[in-house]
Amino acid sequence: MYDLSKVVVTSSPHIKADDDTRSLMLDVLVALLPALCVAVYTFGPRALVLTVISMVACAVFETIYNKIVGHANTISDLSCFVTGVLIAFNVPVSAPWWMLVFGALFGIIIVKMLFGGLGKNFMNPALGARAFMMASWAGLMTTWTQPHASLPIIGTVTVTDAISTATPLASLKNGVLPEGVSLLDMFLGQTGGVIGETSALALLAGGAYLLWRKVITINIPAAYILTVAVITFLFPMGDVSRVQWMLSQVLSGGLMLGAIFMATDYVTSPVTPKGQIIFGIGCGLLTVFIRYFGGLPEGVSYSILIMNTLVWAIDKATHPRKFGYALDKKKEAQ
Repeated sequence: MYDLSKVVVTSSPHIKADDDTRSLMLDVLVALLPALCVAVYTFGPRALVLTVISMVACAVFETIYNKIVGHANTISDLSCFVTGVLIAFNVPVSAPWWMLVFGALFGIIIVKMLFGGLGKNFMNPALGARAFMMASWAGLMTTWTQPHASLPIIGTVTVTDAISTATPLASLKNGVLPEGVSLLDMFLGQTGGVIGETSALALLAGGAYLLWRKVITINIPAAYILTVAVITFLFPMGDVSRVQWMLSQVLSGGLMLGAIFMATDYVTSPVTPKGQIIFGIGCGLLTVFIRYFGGLPEGVSYSILIMNTLVWAIDKATHPRKFGYALDKKKEAQ
């Protein structure tokens, strides 16, 4: 006989884990550290200062909003700090500090909190902030400096501070490989670009950590990167070998940053494995389409934002079918 007095009945969920939002966000911050270290080495201490300013601004705006609406402060879940790092990673190191504050204001208040906070936003707050800054200050968002240039830590970057340079994608847009920049430079991060996108090695190391910690799955990053790789290999531009063209497209720009750290956002990506693969393929197709035919050399941010708006449809089309669902529908039709 069983002693039923020892049976404890509780409501679902019945499978519990030690992970919570705070621990997941902490893992993401740890995974972003290699890219931040490379950015500081490549662009100097200004990259670190801008990142800290962005993080503080995000925390302040989230605190103010919660205070105004009478909610408990939510900055302890660390999600605002992840958003702050990603906003900084999406701007060039020459950007003025006040621009990141406005980006944090838009990303936290408009994209995240006005929709109900973490878990209810329909697009990635950092990418929403980047799109806002690109629309508002396109010149500042596309002013690049050469690696290891002497830049002021907090002041305005002038022409005398650094020699302007083009990003590898700007050359690829014209069907030519970037002059003076090797594939190894792109892999290690010794090129022009936004603060967090240049080093594919550092971003892959962070991605490997997230996979090891089971914070993300391989579905979206693999589908995204492989889609870009296959299409650019099949359809190279200019007089460039297929392999060189494909590797240049994969290693340059924000592909690694977007595929690993932003397309995998829990809130704005599909929940089913099949849906995640469809989402990643869609991001890859749009990225190549924008790079090839759009007015801008980069397409990662806008491709992810567009796919964010389609997540509801992907989830609806790929959700697991209930047992007996097809049979019930057939009977109803009869």
